[in-house]
Amino acid sequence: MEVVVPSLGDIEEVEVVEICVAVGDAVVANDSLIVIESDKASMEIPAPVTGTVTALLVAVGDTIGEGAMIASIAEAEAEAEAEAEAEAEIAAPVVEAVEPPASAQAPLVQAVDVLVPDLGDVAGVVVIEIAVSVGVTVEANDLLVVLESDKASMEIVAEQSGEVQSVAVALGQEVRQGDLIAVLTAVPEPVAAATLPPASAPSPTIDGSRQPLITEPSGPSQPPLLQPVQTSADDADAEVRAAGKIYAGPAVRRLARELGVSLDAVQGTGNRQRITKDDLKAFVKTRMQAKPQGDDVGSKGDAVGWPQVATVDYAKFGPVETVALTRIQQRGAQNLHRSWINLPHVTQHDEADVTEMEAFRRSLLGEGEQRGIKITPLAFIIRACCSALLAMPKFNASLHSNGRELLVKRYVHIGIAVDTEDGLVVPVIRDADQKNIWELSAAVAELSMKARRGRLGLDEVQGGTFTVSSLGSLGGTGFTPIVNAPEVAILGVARLQKQPRWDGTAFLPRDVLPLSLSYDHRVINGADGGRFMAHVVQVLEDLRRLALQ
Repeated sequence: MEVVVPSLGDIEEVEVVEICVAVGDAVVANDSLIVIESDKASMEIPAPVTGTVTALLVAVGDTIGEGAMIASIAEAEAEAEAEAEAEAEIAAPVVEAVEPPASAQAPLVQAVDVLVPDLGDVAGVVVIEIAVSVGVTVEANDLLVVLESDKASMEIVAEQSGEVQSVAVALGQEVRQGDLIAVLTAVPEPVAAATLPPASAPSPTIDGSRQPLITEPSGPSQPPLLQPVQTSADDADAEVRAAGKIYAGPAVRRLARELGVSLDAVQGTGNRQRITKDDLKAFVKTRMQAKPQGDDVGSKGDAVGWPQVATVDYAKFGPVETVALTRIQQRGAQNLHRSWINLPHVTQHDEADVTEMEAFRRSLLGEGEQRGIKITPLAFIIRACCSALLAMPKFNASLHSNGRELLVKRYVHIGIAVDTEDGLVVPVIRDADQKNIWELSAAVAELSMKARRGRLGLDEVQGGTFTVSSLGSLGGTGFTPIVNAPEVAILGVARLQKQPRWDGTAFLPRDVLPLSLSYDHRVINGADGGRFMAHVVQVLEDLRRLALQ
């Protein structure tokens, strides 16, 4: 059987950082064959079947892509059949074929591994819910576990019915694509039973010391374990450390150089004491906590001289409470801080007179009730943004990491900021420019509901090209939204208010909508921002302009 590199999502190539087996080694299904690493994460490629490694086609340091062949494995069943045929030729007793007993015709129980599926560009997810336990019988599409990234959660369901044999994850554990979640015992379709020798017939063997390849299981069905003779892992790890060799991928080594950490002092927890990014971060965290309190003042990334929270005993001033942030809040804070520090933000403010738009929207409320759709101003705002993005593609782009190129996207996926109990989430309306007002209203309602229930899929929080953050229901006359990098712009919407506007002869009450556009000044200058805002305002003030596109 040929073993190839599985789906890598949006990663084109990975580097082979460790080879865990050698030609001739016997492996069990899910044993690690090699470890590959990108600049985002590392992943072990497991053996898909039980058998013997017959060829290795990669070496440490090789760069490979999705679908590349890495090894060949001779399956244990094929080996068993070949050996059985050889044994039969040497000493095959003459036996008559008899009808197998009813128990022999019963279908065998097979173990089915449930793995973490393709996560796209997400490096790792955390197990936030386990819905089953060992011994529970599940049906196809029954919920097994719920995984959560910093953007969304994802349900993992059983692909077929069976009994849960083992659960390989725990609450709070971080897992990656390809990791084992659980093992189910499933009964395959019954097949015609082969003729069996009578119970009195001895099993043919070559010598007395040889053990049979397949024995009758006394408990739950397990694949035959073929254990290779090799040096123990502890001895190998001791030799590696003694020889001064350190197992760490290029991304880990680069991070260590950036942090100024010597990998000799870091204890790895990976296979063969391989150092991971988590090991490196834990080492740095331990060293920082061990510093005197005065060393934390004015550390890198903080305002010079600003005291850290940990260095101040706030309890002496009054009662305090420590409340843990959710994973989404932690990651959101990191992303927003990174964007604010690395992007030169500029925010422009404007107002749109949406009196006619609101009158038109209110006229559609009755039809919306019949359709089962609540039509809101946000749908019109998204439609106006799509119009401006198509007219000015620079706002629908991302700055290349080399700082010399602009990646302009020929699709328009609009992110909408949704406030949830776990923190701010930004689901994405895909191909928003191809949807009408009804479709946009339905998409906003559906994604907002999923976000608040924590049931957004990974594909529903990825790929955004522009974000709209609306605080209309909360109030305010304007704010400064932070760009959702790698996007280059975001539109903030405050509360619609009645304001007097001069029409040349008198002041009239008008519906005025405050807008705030923040953008990356490396890509967009003030004139571009002014033109974009003017376009959005013109469309909102006169929806007939959409018919001109």
